[in-house]
Amino acid sequence: MGLSKKALSFFLMVMLFGMAGCSSASKNESAKMSSDKGVMDSAQSGKSEKSLTSTELPKSEKFIDTAKAQANNQMVIYQAELELRVKNFENTVQNLEEKAKKYGGYIAESSVTKDGTEQVSCSMKLRIPQAHFQEFLNDAEGQAAEVLKRNINGQDVTEEYVDLESRLKSKRAVEERLLSFMKNAAKTEDLLKISADLASVQEEIEVIEGRMKYLENQTSLSTVSITLYETKVVVPELEKDQLNTWEKTKKQFMNSTNLILAALSGLVVFILGNLPILIIFVLLGFLVYLYYNKKKRQNKRE
Repeated sequence: MGLSKKALSFFLMVMLFGMAGCSSASKNESAKMSSDKGVMDSAQSGKSEKSLTSTELPKSEKFIDTAKAQANNQMVIYQAELELRVKNFENTVQNLEEKAKKYGGYIAESSVTKDGTEQVSCSMKLRIPQAHFQEFLNDAEGQAAEVLKRNINGQDVTEEYVDLESRLKSKRAVEERLLSFMKNAAKTEDLLKISADLASVQEEIEVIEGRMKYLENQTSLSTVSITLYETKVVVPELEKDQLNTWEKTKKQFMNSTNLILAALSGLVVFILGNLPILIIFVLLGFLVYLYYNKKKRQNKRE
């Protein structure tokens, strides 16, 4: 009986220790999972914060450190928009073209607009190597009498480019496997199916490579859009015709001569055209004259 009680007590103690151990293990596992989740959340939060910091750039800055982005292996697309009022329009355009060539850039678009004779404007789109982006902006603003607008944007495409690289690597591996399958294909049906899949994969590879080349071009060459304005004060010139007295005299003389000739011509036309009527009136007048003259003589005799 005593042995039975001791055995029962020993069994209860073993069960208590086992439950305590399970509870402790469960708590440790829960704590570990919570800790791992916290680390993952922290890492995710840190990654998100890093991405936000690297992609969001102020729209207007006095200085853009492109060298820092390149040193950090970041791919950033820089775009700038300037509106400048200048004193000498032609000289400014020429200077900007020379600066672009000096830095290894080029003019992508250019158009000139004239508003009557008082205002001339020019819109230019230039591609400038990213390493000289800030220098060119400083040179452009140095040409201006007044900076009307300055807007600079930066878009970080590093994450997209890395993702494209991973996708391209994966598609290349699939392409190699399909080429291997095609070599070993025995049936025509299998060969046709593999060919269709291979064409689809190669098309996706071309799209990815095209996007990567576009991003490389946009990050290596920054885009600068410049609008130039020049307001001119127009002084009206004296017309030479107003100062040529001799020409004006000859013109007036000819006008007077033409007027006299036109009057004489009209008189001749009137006389010759109405000659029959005029003859009748002359005869009637002559008869009336003879009648009154005869009557006057008779009165004198009486």
